[in-house]
Amino acid sequence: MEEVHLMKGNEALAEATIRTGVDAYFGYPITPQSEVLEYLMNEQPHLRTGMAVLQAESELAAINMVYGAAACGKKAITSSSGPGISLKAEAISYIAGAELPCLIVNVVRGGAGLGTIQPSQSDYFQAVKGGGHGDYKLIVLAPASVQEMADFVDLGFKLAFKYRTPAFILSDGVIGQMMEKVILPPQQERLTDAQVDELYGDWATLGKKKNKPRNVITSLALKPEIQEEHNHHLQRKYAEITKNETRFEKINCDDANYLIVAYGASARISQKAITLAKEKGLKVGILRPITLWPFPTEAIQEMAKQVKGILAVEMSAGQMVEDVRLAVNGKVPVEHYGRFGGMIHSPTEVCNAVFEKLVNC
Repeated sequence: MEEVHLMKGNEALAEATIRTGVDAYFGYPITPQSEVLEYLMNEQPHLRTGMAVLQAESELAAINMVYGAAACGKKAITSSSGPGISLKAEAISYIAGAELPCLIVNVVRGGAGLGTIQPSQSDYFQAVKGGGHGDYKLIVLAPASVQEMADFVDLGFKLAFKYRTPAFILSDGVIGQMMEKVILPPQQERLTDAQVDELYGDWATLGKKKNKPRNVITSLALKPEIQEEHNHHLQRKYAEITKNETRFEKINCDDANYLIVAYGASARISQKAITLAKEKGLKVGILRPITLWPFPTEAIQEMAKQVKGILAVEMSAGQMVEDVRLAVNGKVPVEHYGRFGGMIHSPTEVCNAVFEKLVNC
């Protein structure tokens, strides 16, 4: 029987972490995602599944603990908000370079700097463009509901282990803090060391075996020709992810004359906005990217053949809009509407922006 609960987004993610058979969570408190760590500490998952939960001494320590656990083939997760993710960026690049699977969660707050604890979507560039150094990518999932906060834990780990790469959940303070009904996944058992050896023993550091070469995990290659070939390998992998794992949702797009592209909380707000637009005689659809990387470029290109204009709606000064414009390549006008610094746009404001920026321009 399905278990239906009323939970905050952060709490649903934390409970899903336990139920997904995760081996370890390493984190550090920062609003608006502190409930993740608080929930896990309160639930004592080491008694339920043997899962380790540790508040590290810093964000840097937490992400490097994830690095170590991932190198052993373990399911490891960390969560933070924008300033904490910035501190983790160096190690995230190391993990991507070393081709290790893990899950990183950012419940975004307003910036720049320490900013505010109120919701924002201003960390899009940080997640999608690679907030650290080097030519690497993260699989970036953008939940728009408490249900997806729970569901994307399992999905994120499946993608991370399938492609041996870090996966990223880019949420925001609205989705993390709001309460909705959620169906929680059934309990998965954590993998035993023997199962990890059987599944990932060709790369995980599980101890030296007789008649078996050592597994050395590193992102360091001092010879440029070796590093270049490794980078070519990574780019081939990223192309495969783009081909196979691009996800999006289309809402009322079949006969739309105008299109809103929005993710996360902005997509939720935009659903009411297109209802308001319909009452005024305007057909507006929504394309919601579920993966921010890989970005649904082809889907937006197809919609550009149909609609008269596109509005990118974000709680930022305009970040995702750059990828929308690249996808459209000048075929139709692409405008941006957003509030930022912790302010949240209303459905009426989004509806008015469609008319002001696209219809009556």
